[in-house]
Amino acid sequence: MKKDILIPEVTDVFMAIVKEYNEDFKCDDWNAYIINNKEVELEMVLILSKGDEETTKLKTSVLRKKIDKLPAKSYAKVEYINPAVLRLNNIFDVTFFEANKMFDKTFTFKKGTVKEGSLRMIPLLKKKGVLIK
Repeated sequence: MKKDILIPEVTDVFMAIVKEYNEDFKCDDWNAYIINNKEVELEMVLILSKGDEETTKLKTSVLRKKIDKLPAKSYAKVEYINPAVLRLNNIFDVTFFEANKMFDKTFTFKKGTVKEGSLRMIPLLKKKGVLIK
């Protein structure tokens, strides 16, 4: 039965963690974004995010975010990332519908990979961050 369930491969949808200046608090913040680089809109985007570290058993609570529609060639802010959480693996489970088909992918930012030296320009966002494909 499980073998009969077909979940297509996800392409042109990415997660990014971006460092950007917060005008209200006059400091730099880390924020997670979902990026739709497709030519079509995504519907009913569900994102579950959590942080964990297997060796120390540290875990964060699970955050759930729903985006009704994510237009083609666009992005949406998912959440603020506390810098202390960057020492954990940050996991984003993303599920969405495209043309009435369900897609699902897990994006994992390994601990220690989100840091100043890893920042690169993300074209669609026009901001520097770490991108996971």
